[in-house]
Amino acid sequence: MVRRDVLEAALVGLQQRRARLDDKIADIRRQLETRYGRPPRNGVPAVETAAQSRQKRRRISAAARKRMAAAQKKRWAEYRKQRTT
Repeated sequence: MVRRDVLEAALVGLQQRRARLDDKIADIRRQLETRYGRPPRNGVPAVETAAQSRQKRRRISAAARKRMAAAQKKRWAEYRKQRTT
């Protein structure tokens, strides 16, 4: 049987190692955010939670895509009309 003091010492050592790893992970996340042009909001790095990563993206219906395409074509037609006159 392992003595209690040995287990407590092991626990303290593992907690210290975990703290160092958490610091390294935070540093890497900060570097990634600043490297790709996204400064941290309010000085706090953006961390994605498990619930946020599972959220599904909204889908646009076919009818909505058709309306968007028609509106864009209308805008381009107006732009070309103004450019030629």
